[in-house]
Amino acid sequence: MPCRRHLQKGVDATFKREDGLVLIDNERCIGCRFCMAACPYSTRVFNWGDPGQEVTLNLDMTGYEPTPEYAGKPSLKGTVDKCDFCPHMVKEEQLPHCVTACPNGVFYFGDKYEDTVTNGEETVRLSKLLEDKSGYRLMESLGTEPSVYYLPPVDRLVNYEDGLPFYNEFQSVEKPTEE
Repeated sequence: MPCRRHLQKGVDATFKREDGLVLIDNERCIGCRFCMAACPYSTRVFNWGDPGQEVTLNLDMTGYEPTPEYAGKPSLKGTVDKCDFCPHMVKEEQLPHCVTACPNGVFYFGDKYEDTVTNGEETVRLSKLLEDKSGYRLMESLGTEPSVYYLPPVDRLVNYEDGLPFYNEFQSVEKPTEE
């Protein structure tokens, strides 16, 4: 049963910045996980423990007080999290960590209105990249206007057609019958 506070006025912990980044204000998040259930992309995760203990980016956050608009600190235990494209890096006109850390240069980041994206080594026109590589957006038909584009893989090590005989459409798992 949803809490009364959530039903009456909403939490509004998730918000979209003018540049299109969708962020979560962990100071507002009450951990109800309704946003996880509502997210059609299944990208949100719940922080059961203290984040940042098992993975550290060696960031010196001493004296740094981020605003919800620019994030940058680890999330709080008992709140929901998602990829936020490192807005603290974007603010400093740097690329998100996923882009700079990728050894294959397959992540591109940029501004679709300026029609430019970069992987840190090359800068290309987004429209040309999407056209040449048949870029697409997940679940575009939902009307959420996603800003993340995907490019089909090229130069596969294994031909995907070799696995087609073993492909099955999604099927729910049958519940065992109780005897």
